[in-house]
Amino acid sequence: MKEKSAGEKLQDKLGYEKKNFFSVATEEEIKQIYEYSENYKKFLDVAKTEREAVEASIIIAEKHGYTPYEFGEKLSKGDKKYLNNRGKSLVLMRIGSGNIAKDGIRIMASHIDSPRLDIKQNPLYEDSSMAFLKTHYYGGIKKYQWTAIPLALHGVVVLASGKKVNVKIGEDESDPVFYVNDLLPHLSKEMAAKPLGEAIEGENLNVLVGGFPFRDDDVSEKIKLTVLNKINELYGMKEEDFLSAELCAVPAFKAKDIGFDRALIGSYGHDDRVCSYPALTSLMDADNDRYTVMTVLADKEEIGSEGNTGMQCGIYSDLIDMISAGLGVSPAIVRANSKCLSADVTAGFDPNFASVFEKRNSSLVSYGTTMCKFTGKGGKGESNDASAEYVGFVRNLFNENKVSWQTAELGKVDAGGGGTVAKYIAKMNIDTVDIGVPVISMHSPYEVVSKADVWSTYRAFLAFIK
Repeated sequence: MKEKSAGEKLQDKLGYEKKNFFSVATEEEIKQIYEYSENYKKFLDVAKTEREAVEASIIIAEKHGYTPYEFGEKLSKGDKKYLNNRGKSLVLMRIGSGNIAKDGIRIMASHIDSPRLDIKQNPLYEDSSMAFLKTHYYGGIKKYQWTAIPLALHGVVVLASGKKVNVKIGEDESDPVFYVNDLLPHLSKEMAAKPLGEAIEGENLNVLVGGFPFRDDDVSEKIKLTVLNKINELYGMKEEDFLSAELCAVPAFKAKDIGFDRALIGSYGHDDRVCSYPALTSLMDADNDRYTVMTVLADKEEIGSEGNTGMQCGIYSDLIDMISAGLGVSPAIVRANSKCLSADVTAGFDPNFASVFEKRNSSLVSYGTTMCKFTGKGGKGESNDASAEYVGFVRNLFNENKVSWQTAELGKVDAGGGGTVAKYIAKMNIDTVDIGVPVISMHSPYEVVSKADVWSTYRAFLAFIK
């Protein structure tokens, strides 16, 4: 082998180059990557809504010795607790053996809600021999992507009696699926002339749910009655029960490997379960109990982290207060010394749409988990911009633990932008930076990630809390 020149040696010493993790991973690491991804795919298929993600996460946590936390309960060293917040967000707490006044709390915060079609409160109607449910889309979607694909209905209904009924139909092979109609290309001249974002209107995202008329000539809306009869048989519902229902339509697709080499995963809901699952499992697998750790699986991020299950809710600060009180430490001191990885996805560089990316500062698929020093839009508006000191801390932590990682921004400066929960945690006087998995086709009904990046994010969390 030819000896490197002086310039090449200097370049190796002073330069920086991203590396594809698959190209440098050992055979044992590759085996671990693929095995971990199989369990992640199973999680995706059973956790398509925030409620289902909470339920699936609790099952995992209880297998590892976590027990329910009653709000206000005193916490002590060694405790492993979880708080189920209204069935829609989850906080897991492991009280460490170390000095919380000095170490603070290691916080891993992600979200478990995803864009979808929410069913309106008075949704069911019949028109032209078809029955539909009216929807109100949730989060940032491209509306045209939600037409002409199989959909499943998920959620809960609180009946007039007060009984809560779970709804999940469209996932099993024997289940029917549901559908949003699209217009045939033969008659789409006017639609095709519209801007892409206006071609499909939100009020036209109506879910097709029936087509068989009830056999009674005295009934005016026969197909609607057939649908009502079916949902009454299945769930005990009457039409009025939609008023106290929380139902949504989500893609009926299963998580599947993408590509001949199976290096990628296609699924609905990678944003942000691809970060939530590593945050959860790293806490379960961590074998060092020095740090007190709080893993937050929040709701409502896709609509601004609002409400009493979103990251802006005071419950997270209240929990820090309660942990601190149980250990006899000022919560202000705990917050000042705490550290957070805000775990949310970023846009993976896509060569098919290269014009909106600045490639030097974009995340590349399979190059590892991605640190975003700031998000926001334009001139860093609405962003947490992490300090150089904290970025340096996380950088050294990842390097010392051989975590495959990279840095990125969310596209070109003026191309658009987006936010995460980081700014809400930082407002509590907690050092915070974003890390997460690069995603292709983010917010679409079927997103794509690399197995290498999922594994790298898991490894990053392990390094952070060990």
